[in-house]
Amino acid sequence: MKMIKPIVNIAKIADDYDTFILGFDGVLTEGAGILSDARGCINNLFDSKKKVVILSNTSLRVAEVADILQKASISPSRFTCVMTAGEVLHYLLKSRSGAYAALGDIYYRLGGRGANGVFYGLDYSETSEIEKAHFIYMSEVSDVGDTIDTYRPLLEHAATLGIPFVCAGNDTSCFKNSKICLAPGAIAEQYAVMGGQIITLGKPDIRLFRYCMDSLSDAGRILVIGDNIATDIKAASSLEWDSVLVSKGVHVNYLGEGYIPDVAKTRELSNNYDASPNFVISNFRW
Repeated sequence: MKMIKPIVNIAKIADDYDTFILGFDGVLTEGAGILSDARGCINNLFDSKKKVVILSNTSLRVAEVADILQKASISPSRFTCVMTAGEVLHYLLKSRSGAYAALGDIYYRLGGRGANGVFYGLDYSETSEIEKAHFIYMSEVSDVGDTIDTYRPLLEHAATLGIPFVCAGNDTSCFKNSKICLAPGAIAEQYAVMGGQIITLGKPDIRLFRYCMDSLSDAGRILVIGDNIATDIKAASSLEWDSVLVSKGVHVNYLGEGYIPDVAKTRELSNNYDASPNFVISNFRW
């Protein structure tokens, strides 16, 4: 297990890296707008001539993320690349390649309405009757208080019908209305346990990182910054890149809200996922 070093700001290590790959929720936002510390950190990285990349498991399309950045007075031009699981899912649904070729064109939306950008401009239609659906799509839970049991009856019924379950991202927890709650990845895992077919994409799949790297002429020394050990840090470990865990992200209930991160608890959590960050920081700040 590598040594995990606590840091209080990114400026302390910024000179050691050329490209910074950032998560979105949990790093730049808490489910409700860009955090002020994150805005300042992005500006300082840009002014320091660093390459800054957003790579997120969100179901939002890139244009939707760009709109959020613009509303926070951050120009998307400050980023070398912005890539989301929602954007990749849109492309795969459009091309109907691989596992998506046999999906059909009628979907049942499970959970909250969320963003609908993955289907924008595509020849898919929504049904309110699960029996008529060719596949289930989920982008977020309906409410922060939802549990697996909220969806269990419908999942059990869908599994008997053999309907595939599709979602962008593999996260089992996320931010909704600034609160940590269940994420579609957890529902997908439960559906798989029931014998249902699931189709998910997102970090820690290193292909998403490769998509971003294709847009960089010279990435140099790379640092991944994320709030989820199972996705961000796991992928960085697979690629043998350095990483920073944001402790006030999806693991905050375990790691706590202290300004100085708890290294011992970070190490315990890392052991559970067999992936360890090089650094841990409470918030993404300069």
